[in-house]
Amino acid sequence: MSDVKDSAEYQATDPANGLTEGQPHAALDTEPHSETEGSAQPVAVEPSVPPPAPAKKPEGESWVETVKTVVYALLIALVIRTFFFQPFNIPSASMEGTLLIGDYLFVEKFAYGYSRYSFPFGLGPFAGRVFGSEPHRGDVIVFKMPNVNSQDYMKDYIKRLIGLPGDRIQMIDDRLYINDKIVPRVRVQDYVETVDGVENHVPQYRETLPNGKSYLTLDRMTDGPLDNTGVFVVPPGDYFMMGDNRDNSDDSREDVGYVPAVNLVGKAEFIFFSIDDSASWWEIWKWPAAIRYSRLLSGID
Repeated sequence: MSDVKDSAEYQATDPANGLTEGQPHAALDTEPHSETEGSAQPVAVEPSVPPPAPAKKPEGESWVETVKTVVYALLIALVIRTFFFQPFNIPSASMEGTLLIGDYLFVEKFAYGYSRYSFPFGLGPFAGRVFGSEPHRGDVIVFKMPNVNSQDYMKDYIKRLIGLPGDRIQMIDDRLYINDKIVPRVRVQDYVETVDGVENHVPQYRETLPNGKSYLTLDRMTDGPLDNTGVFVVPPGDYFMMGDNRDNSDDSREDVGYVPAVNLVGKAEFIFFSIDDSASWWEIWKWPAAIRYSRLLSGID
């Protein structure tokens, strides 16, 4: 509120003698004044009158304004989270090679349209998907875990889309096959991690899907339980998901199973923050040493 400046100065002269008829008149001083001719007569100046203070709002009205501001802010955040971008953090190692524990990322909610699971607590007012578009092979996707028999049912999972509806997916001798064709990969620099203070080197590969999408995968075991599977034929309307940390991922090869299109939440786009395990997100005083600066604002392959 702008301050209103509305003060004025008042000058006063000597008032006339306030004598009325019937009152005894005091003798008037008729002697000349002692001031020299031409000297200025003193003028009495009243002090400046300050502007009136703005009226204070009643205490109850002030609280109402505060509550309204908070409600508006929450509604704006809800709209952004539901229809545009939602933040997630990575709590597990299933996508190592691409995503690390302690990464915080934004997921694009409108990438594949909207379903009931686009809304908080799955309370969307419609069935199926609206404004839907097909995901692309190789996208990194957040989805609701679809297995009703799992303790993680309807929890948020993040994996890479490997199989589209109608695809045949299989692992043979540690290698990925799509529609009976091996997916090419090349060995790159080892992934280096520290476990209990000991440096560990993990074989790392760059895999390239039939559509040209390329990304890094880890191969911790040459003959792990998920390195040889039967053939998975992806049903219509479903998708086949896999983690990039191939020997340490609960995905469509196991408990997750096929993921219905309605369960897709959005596409992972970029990492906005990342800290290692030496600090929790709330331990701000430890951030300078814990932040992975090279990962800030980085895209997700």
